[in-house]
Amino acid sequence: MMPMLSAITPPPVPALPPMLDLLGIAVFALTGALVAARLRQTFVTVAFFALVTGVGGGSVRDLLIGAPVFWIQDPLVAPVCFAVALIAWFTPVRWWEGKLLEWADALGLATYAVFGTIKALAWGVPTVAAIMMGVITGCAGGIVRDVLAGQPSILMRPELYVTAAALSAALAGLGIALGLSAQLTWAIAVFAGFTMRGAAIHWSIALPGHAGAPED
Repeated sequence: MMPMLSAITPPPVPALPPMLDLLGIAVFALTGALVAARLRQTFVTVAFFALVTGVGGGSVRDLLIGAPVFWIQDPLVAPVCFAVALIAWFTPVRWWEGKLLEWADALGLATYAVFGTIKALAWGVPTVAAIMMGVITGCAGGIVRDVLAGQPSILMRPELYVTAAALSAALAGLGIALGLSAQLTWAIAVFAGFTMRGAAIHWSIALPGHAGAPED
């Protein structure tokens, strides 16, 4: 009798330090919770927005590349998102207004765009598709949040947000393709994306829109 096949062993992926990973998820979750809080929604909605924004990008990525969905395997992620929802619920929204949260989100955006790209590459995804997985990791949670809230999605706004994620993801894919060390690839790609997003925050830089169809 043939032995049963064992579960597929996931390939090794350069992981984020656990505390940094949870902190990044918490920042994303907080942006989602605050959107619901500003709309004066119930706590259930605030918690749902926190979870969707915190894990949305990574969940979509894992489903597309055939990996186990990361937060289902990690017992701390969902409680962290729930704790963030409680913080958003019991604190005044004005406490979170300003640039600090935007800068923290910018760092998380760049970091997770790189992580998503490298994880997809480790699962055998071709380079260009892996770069797209990096962009999805950084942005999909925010896109879902905005759609659910009925406000213009980050994908539809001219600010350099998705573009910054794409820069980090592309540099990560390029670094791995060129054989650079994982540490150097992380440093270059995260710094570049964070710098672009930071410049957009500081100087309100945005991409130009399409000129539209010529008039008859």
